[in-house]
Amino acid sequence: MLSSLAPARRRLVLVLIAVVAVVAVALAVLLPRWLSDPRRPVDQAVLGPVLVVHGYGGTPETMQTLVDAIEASGRDAEAVWLPDNNEGDLTVAAQVLGEAAHEAMQRTSASSVDLVGYSAGGIVSRVWAASDDGANKVRRVLTLGSPHHGTTLADTGASITECTVACEQMTTGSDLLRRLNADDETPVGPTWVSIWSEQDETVTPPETSRLDGALNIPVQSVCPEAEVSHNQLPNLPLMLNMVVAELGAGDPVPLTESDCMGLVGS
Repeated sequence: MLSSLAPARRRLVLVLIAVVAVVAVALAVLLPRWLSDPRRPVDQAVLGPVLVVHGYGGTPETMQTLVDAIEASGRDAEAVWLPDNNEGDLTVAAQVLGEAAHEAMQRTSASSVDLVGYSAGGIVSRVWAASDDGANKVRRVLTLGSPHHGTTLADTGASITECTVACEQMTTGSDLLRRLNADDETPVGPTWVSIWSEQDETVTPPETSRLDGALNIPVQSVCPEAEVSHNQLPNLPLMLNMVVAELGAGDPVPLTESDCMGLVGS
């Protein structure tokens, strides 16, 4: 067949055949990878329900002030119950969070949720958002004073007494945190925000809350004179307004000192 073609046309056909062969090989190599990796950026313009995840030793009731503030902004919000007051295995708590997320999406016909995790609740949120089950189901992960790289308080506790499972998992360099922080601390899917106070006396040093790839907001970078303890992170009006500001449609908002007065007074 090719022998009947003119030399120039024959060369063109051979080039086209070579191009098709290269594309076919590339697809054979890459397509399985694309299909096996379910992670895609979640639409930031579409708002679903907000799940608030309590910290170590907490209950849903301890998050009610934050839930009320989010609901007052017009969002559907609920505090999630976690087993053992979130003092047990944080990976088990993440499975419970996943069940709550599926129920919330079904109840509201939403395609994704926002997660607001306080302290250890931020670790639980990260575990589920990074799992295959959480892929493409989380629009935004916002953590408040979470020990993303461990806390020396847990280190001390583990060194002097028998520590709970969650306490062990929040020690510096724990197996869980090493896995979460390996390669990519903020995997594709949601957008990520970490807010913390430079005066945090529980999650220490406070910079352990910094999350690579997230919008990181120390409270005092916005309001330098603000005095915010760890326990006040989910309750002070300033903090409530900062959380609401970061849950809006579109990308997270870099807050600056020019925003402080409005956040304190709103």
